[in-house]
Amino acid sequence: MAFGDQLVDAGGKIAPDDDGDIGELNEIVGFHIRLAHGACYRHFTETFAELELTQKQVSALWLVDDHPGISQIEVGTRLRMDRATTMTIVNRLQARGFMRREKSATDGRKQALFLTDRGHDALAQAKEAIRAHEAWLKSRFTQKEVDTLMELLARIHE
Repeated sequence: MAFGDQLVDAGGKIAPDDDGDIGELNEIVGFHIRLAHGACYRHFTETFAELELTQKQVSALWLVDDHPGISQIEVGTRLRMDRATTMTIVNRLQARGFMRREKSATDGRKQALFLTDRGHDALAQAKEAIRAHEAWLKSRFTQKEVDTLMELLARIHE
């Protein structure tokens, strides 16, 4: 039985604090991936608070910077986002003056994406924040462990 946040035994006495044991959940790989994702997401959000950019927005800026003129559809495909999400992200980045759309020179049905000067500046700031975030994350591992972790995670998402 629980009393507030404390456990109470059958005799009504407050039981000692739990030791944090999560039982069989500790054997669930997906549970640990969710916890790790949560920790990474919280740190990323704190690191990026001043920039007011989401992970997906930064990824879109970075991809467009690496591939000027990439189509909006291709951004969504490469970042594994649906069309509606991709359009919303591009719309927000365009509204903030970070990105511009042009008709594709090769296919008039497609939107070619380019960063503006403000977009390049925002991406430069984001890359600094990412370096800090990555340093925080990688500090928990040796380089060999980082390489192994990247390989193992790629098996899940590829």
